[in-house]
Amino acid sequence: MSVMKTSMRNFFAHKGRMALSAIAVMLSVAFVTGTLVFTDTMGTTFDKLFAATSSDVTVSAAGGEPDEVSRTGRPDSLPASLVKEVAAVEGAKSAEGAVSSMDVTVVDRDNKNMGSSTGAPTIAGNWTKNDLRSMEITSGHAPRGPTQVMVDADTADKHGLKLGDELRTITVSGDITARIVGIASFKVTNPGAAVVFFDTATAQRGLLGATGRFTQVNVTAEAGVSDTRLKRNVSSALATLTAQTEQGAKGEQGAKGVQETAYKVRTQQETADANRSDVDEFMNVIKYGMLGFAGIAFLVGVFLIINTFSMLVAQRTREIGLMRAVGSSRGQVNRSVLVEATLLGVLGSLIGVGAGVGLAVGLMKLMSAVGMELSTRDLTVRWTTPAIGMLLGIVVTVLASYLPARRAGKVSPMAALRDAGTPADGKAGLVRGLVGLVLTGAGAFALYLAATADQAKQGSLILGVGIVLSLIGFVVIGPLLAGGVVRVLSAVLLRAFGPVGRMAERNALRNPRRTGATGAALMIGLALVACLSVVGSSMVTSATAELDKSVGADFIITAGNGGKPLNPATVKAVEGVEGLGHVTRMKETPAKVTAPDGTSESGQLLAAEATYAEDLRRETVSGDLAAAYGADAMSVGSEFAEKAGVKVGDTLTVAFEGGRTAKLRLAAITSDDTGLDKGAMYTNLTTVERHVPAERLPLDTALLAKADEGSKDQAYAALKTAVAKDPTVKVMDQTDYKQALQDQVGQLLNMVYGLLALAIVVAILGVVNTLALSVVERTREIGLMRAIGLSRRQLRRMIRLESVVIALFGALLGLGLGMGWGATAQRLLALEGLEVLDIPWPTIIGVFIGSAFVGLFAALVPAFRAGRMNVLNAIATE
Repeated sequence: MSVMKTSMRNFFAHKGRMALSAIAVMLSVAFVTGTLVFTDTMGTTFDKLFAATSSDVTVSAAGGEPDEVSRTGRPDSLPASLVKEVAAVEGAKSAEGAVSSMDVTVVDRDNKNMGSSTGAPTIAGNWTKNDLRSMEITSGHAPRGPTQVMVDADTADKHGLKLGDELRTITVSGDITARIVGIASFKVTNPGAAVVFFDTATAQRGLLGATGRFTQVNVTAEAGVSDTRLKRNVSSALATLTAQTEQGAKGEQGAKGVQETAYKVRTQQETADANRSDVDEFMNVIKYGMLGFAGIAFLVGVFLIINTFSMLVAQRTREIGLMRAVGSSRGQVNRSVLVEATLLGVLGSLIGVGAGVGLAVGLMKLMSAVGMELSTRDLTVRWTTPAIGMLLGIVVTVLASYLPARRAGKVSPMAALRDAGTPADGKAGLVRGLVGLVLTGAGAFALYLAATADQAKQGSLILGVGIVLSLIGFVVIGPLLAGGVVRVLSAVLLRAFGPVGRMAERNALRNPRRTGATGAALMIGLALVACLSVVGSSMVTSATAELDKSVGADFIITAGNGGKPLNPATVKAVEGVEGLGHVTRMKETPAKVTAPDGTSESGQLLAAEATYAEDLRRETVSGDLAAAYGADAMSVGSEFAEKAGVKVGDTLTVAFEGGRTAKLRLAAITSDDTGLDKGAMYTNLTTVERHVPAERLPLDTALLAKADEGSKDQAYAALKTAVAKDPTVKVMDQTDYKQALQDQVGQLLNMVYGLLALAIVVAILGVVNTLALSVVERTREIGLMRAIGLSRRQLRRMIRLESVVIALFGALLGLGLGMGWGATAQRLLALEGLEVLDIPWPTIIGVFIGSAFVGLFAALVPAFRAGRMNVLNAIATE
């Protein structure tokens, strides 16, 4: 009980000194809690949506999901006669056919895309009774003819649509122009999809290309009939039907096999689970990515907590010595410090859990502002979330305080006779130095092995080991590096400030372990910034160089809407543009390629016209790439050729998905030492069209075009005009393409930098805490300096300069370490064809200079408090 009382007294006696550490714990816990609440809320939102939109039992074609982007521009469908067959099944109350497609673009009268800007789908279909599960018509009525359309209320509100407005829906079968006659509101939260409804006949013609077809059949169960039982009855009926029409007199087992390949039958829960699995990957990227940055913030917070308790123990040396002198054991002193840490962890974690829920709500509002709707009505706080946050915060805080607590337990009673605040560890120990050197050396060796690896996958694992070892090594060896680095920085920056600068240098060197730990907190965040900057810049520069070397086409035309293929109308419009020397069409079709020795590889076979060889210059290992576009010919990549032991002239067996098997002659082997089309297998469009039925033939994925001599600018403008009817189509020349690549990488890096900002904020708090406790530790010294003539202004400048040099020390180590990591990562990227190492010096120099301002900012409050000290009271301080 006495230990608890002592701990409570000390905790509240030093509550001001604990505040910044508590903030670090709070921020880290808040990030973890907020991430879990945010992703759980997203999961709840999608679960409610999928449950509400799914019928009791759904029958669809086995080839794909209705709500998937199709390679052919039309989703797989079922005959309308199936509706009557399913409706007659025992246990089925009713059945209705539904049409649904994501292969559409919806624009308003001004040709503005009505789809989501966040990647959510645009869905078109027919209005059915099943839609009443999740939506209700709140204005107007359902569509009743080919010139009428109904839109969801969220899309209407977002784009200011109202009854009577005209919408144009772009499909493979042609445009559907209709006026809005109804607006339907979701009963559950719509995360951001844009939904339009037509009458059944219009939806069938426009989305499927023919009437009498549906993408799915929604079956409603009779009262008392379970979904599982209804599914069993429907599956049995479909198996019998398929056996009668396609398998004749085959046995029951044969009929079952046909059914399994013809139809997909799911209960409501199975449909919801399948839909949820499609978004789980996206949510897991968000969840684990944000938790990773929270872990970095926790790691930085560890240094702050260690520094705080180390300095508190040093400042209470006399107090602890007196406790030992009057009978306190080492264990009691140790426990006293650990109890203080536990109190700090509990307090910081409690506030962090509350702040995390607020952070999750803020993220939801932010996502809603950019187009992804999330409602606080679905806010999900599972009991495990605060439990995980509390546990992490307390455990990390207690572990971080263990070494200072152990050090406190070693304080002898004789320490009571010494001056308080005398640091017992002014120099890093020999053992620490040796361990740091070994770890740093091991990390450097691992980075060297990664840089010289022959395979990217193997090298990436070694790179991870090298990053961890070198980071730990730098942290351990930091106190040894502090002396030399701080002296160099001081010689360059501080000597100009005369005696004040020299005093700032000596203060930074007074306790190398403290300076090393404070700098290490900033080092971690900046090392990651530098590494990612080098990788991002190298990727852009390498890709740009590869484009200059390999791409001969003047223009690239793509459907910039989430990987959708190009609409046939767009292809026709591009081919009709004047001033173009040629237009190269290209498709990607799934196929399985088998070599004579049985070695096979499944993937996308790139089918293009012969001019593709001019538009993308690929280096060949053997053969002539142009010959690969001849009759019944193809090419493969060098890696597959080596694995399969094939050479030019060999015959390969190609099984086209949804089509027939072909025997193709190997006409060329392309080098896989490239960043563009690495491993691609090429053949001619005509070859694919002969072996894949027209209804299964994929649409063009992109077009490459070459302008006539001297007419590039005119052709560029003409292409823009030709595709203007579809706002999702992008026409890019090589400059545009490079800029788009740079923008994509830049957006990703900015997002990562924003998340790393949390760790840097915690590191800044560490600098503030170190300076604040250092000022308290030097109270008497400061009083004496003031007494002999040091002005308040000089005192504040001394503390600011000390902070700047500590921040620059951390920045120098972090940027140097990060550039080493980035350069190693680039060598692995070179194995994938990105061969140019580019150090973004403006970014590196900007971050280094910015670190000086971070140091200045961190010193504002400690310097202000030091300047306000009463000279006589400071001198009298024990």
